Amino acid sequence: MTAPPAVELRDVSKSFPGTLALDRVTMTVAAGEVHALLGENGAGKSTLIKVVSGAHPADSGTVTIGGTLLARP
Repeated sequence: MTAPPAVELRDVSKSFPGTLALDRVTMTVAAGEVHALLGENGAGKSTLIKVVSGAHPADSGTVTIGGTLLARP
């Protein structure tokens, strides 16, 4: 049996008044993998991490950590 991904995002979107911070982000990170988030100021890097950590709820899409689905929007 294959282990579930450590982190999996499917079509995650997040907006703030006047700003679409994340637009249908899909990403899978397997256990043991290392990824870097790069981009200009305002690209959504911090917002993505805050959605994955649960600090901000996603407006749409799903976030799964270790096979456990976080609360749906």
